Amino acid sequence: MQESSLAEFLDDVAAPTPAPASGAAAAVTAAMAAALAELTAGLSEDGDGAARARGLRERSLALAEEDAEAYLRFVRTRESWARERTIDVPLEIAETAGEVARLAARLAEASRASFRGDAEVARLLARAAAEAAARLVEINVGSAAGDDRLRRARAAVADA
Repeated sequence: MQESSLAEFLDDVAAPTPAPASGAAAAVTAAMAAALAELTAGLSEDGDGAARARGLRERSLALAEEDAEAYLRFVRTRESWARERTIDVPLEIAETAGEVARLAARLAEASRASFRGDAEVARLLARAAAEAAARLVEINVGSAAGDDRLRRARAAVADA
């Protein structure tokens, strides 16, 4: 994803193939939210916030690729270690998106009114990404109700 255009990524998501799909889309949504947070932080002259948002943006893009790779690996092998990655990667997407949402909320409170809209949209996008990724964790965990990753995914959404 880091080397392709947005149009190419959308074509890949729309293609009738197993991946990239919803996990990668959630991760790219988190990256877009982080980019808006980075914009807001930059306009607000918040160097630390901009650096943190940039790191979250880069990690979210990497997670988009990791999610697609994890799912394709599971489809090919059907092995338990590969299945675990189809849970762990969306969990990390949810947690990363939650962190973007919290950063964006902080930036919205601290920024001038003219920049606040970008920060608020960043928070909304990040929360949506966290919710989507958490839902994938729930689906991929399946009937293992006691799996701690479910709690962590739900916490990421609650904190977003």
